[in-house]
Amino acid sequence: MAVAFSPASSLRLKPHHIALRFLSLLPSKPTSSSFILNPPKTLTSYPRFSPLLSPPSPCQSFPRRRCFCNLISAALSPAGEAVDNRKSPKNADAAAGKVGEFRKRLRIVDIKGGPDEGLERLGQNLVVRGWVRTIRMQRSVTFIEINDGSCLSNMQCVVSSDAEGYDQVEAGFISTGASICVQGTVLSSQGSKQKIELKVEKIVTVGKSDSSFPIQKKRVSREFLRTKAHLRPRTSTFGAVARVRNALAYATHKFFQENGFVWISSPIITASDCEGAGEQFCVTTLIPTMEEATDSPADKIPKTEEGLIDWSQDFFGKPAFLTVSGQLNAETYATALSDVYTFGPTFRAENSNTARHLAEFWMIEPELAFADLNDDMACATAYLQYVVRYILENCKEDMDFFNTWIEKGILDRLNNVAEKDFVQLTYTDAVNILLKADKKFEFPVKWGCDLQSEHERYITEEAFGGCPVIIRDYPKDIKAFYMRLNDDGKTVAAMDMLVPRVGELIGGSQREERLDYLENRLDELNLRKESYWWYLDLRRYGSVPHAGFGLGFERLVQFATGMDNIRDAIPFPRTPGSAEF
Repeated sequence: MAVAFSPASSLRLKPHHIALRFLSLLPSKPTSSSFILNPPKTLTSYPRFSPLLSPPSPCQSFPRRRCFCNLISAALSPAGEAVDNRKSPKNADAAAGKVGEFRKRLRIVDIKGGPDEGLERLGQNLVVRGWVRTIRMQRSVTFIEINDGSCLSNMQCVVSSDAEGYDQVEAGFISTGASICVQGTVLSSQGSKQKIELKVEKIVTVGKSDSSFPIQKKRVSREFLRTKAHLRPRTSTFGAVARVRNALAYATHKFFQENGFVWISSPIITASDCEGAGEQFCVTTLIPTMEEATDSPADKIPKTEEGLIDWSQDFFGKPAFLTVSGQLNAETYATALSDVYTFGPTFRAENSNTARHLAEFWMIEPELAFADLNDDMACATAYLQYVVRYILENCKEDMDFFNTWIEKGILDRLNNVAEKDFVQLTYTDAVNILLKADKKFEFPVKWGCDLQSEHERYITEEAFGGCPVIIRDYPKDIKAFYMRLNDDGKTVAAMDMLVPRVGELIGGSQREERLDYLENRLDELNLRKESYWWYLDLRRYGSVPHAGFGLGFERLVQFATGMDNIRDAIPFPRTPGSAEF
């Protein structure tokens, strides 16, 4: 069995074409992306990366089709009337040994997500499934709020004693956390929190919930919920984070596909270190099996005569690692397909136990052939504005929730990013701004230093009043080996995009396409050319100027939702000392 471990000294997704059936695409009119530059510089606009119009919400585009499970004896026909499930086409197909037709289920968002918040469905007889959020038992009626995860809103179900299955309520089978299926008629709600409610005619307990269910109506801390990562999606906060994360992923694929990029699946296991920092997890089979791993003596690992680990006996015949980036692999396909992107998991064995770092995270990495740093910056700008507009238009309920409960003012901040021009300045100009700042920084500033989060946030939040900022032309000594050397011999054609509250969100560069320059750079950093033979080949056979950038997806989710800790922006965080779930 293969295992992965970190050295003691340190620490891609297929486009969802099927989702297009839920969308009605509108014709889009590209507009040129632009930047605010320090006069007298100018920058050519790149229309092909202009932000495009986002489609309307999926639930508003296609007629609703309904499919209901067999948990209760009555369900809905396509016309919205109750029918006997035993006579439904679905059960007829099953009886005949056929696979039934898959149809989109009716969800709470389909019922309440329209502009009338469900009033257009008054009088309809519907079936709703979900998990109980709250239950209030009164003398003559019981109120049950259920949520199916499709939206933030719960469906209030009014259950009286004459409802079929009410004995389950009286017996206590239905409690917070339980899964239930209810059928009833949509009525106007007498309460002020919702416009409609469901007058229940039948209720079925699908799965009971033990009294120890840890997520009750009372508020609990996010630190506590990290210990219950398998249950935290049932809270309003983490349900909203998951939906916005999903929307950002969909918008990511949509942006690149609409602009002619090809999605590439880069390998998880690699023998190369893209960043050259040595912070990689080693993958090995030298520890025989998972069962024996904890009891395996160190002297059982094969060694050479010199006493070193004999990697020739390992699975790959040499040291192998979990990837820190798919960029190098993306470059190979960019030199054949022109514009490509990767979107997949990456790993860093960086022993940083902070709110900004994860050991496992997802990266978006486009690569553009026949492109320079200006093209790269234009693409990054258009991409960010596109995905921000998409969630503002298609995740309104969840974004209002974040604006109210997580970060007040987040909607204004995101609208600024979507609408304002981006500022561009050189690293040297940025250092001069920081040196003149009337503020004491924890990390001193000088030319040649790697800018810290406090420096980045000062520039974008204070120096430029909340505008996104792109800093370019960094010192070569603080950047990776593959970045193109500028004519001054001291800086490289690299850029970082800074946004309010987060700091660096995107990092990119023009790649070094000149073979001799790239070999010299590998020598300077004492990196083994033998490990990069195939990467050097790209410069031998039809090399072209090319550029790209990397975006940590969890940081984008943080930026879009206002969550303070990056561990709350991914379903199951992997951090030093923690690999639960």
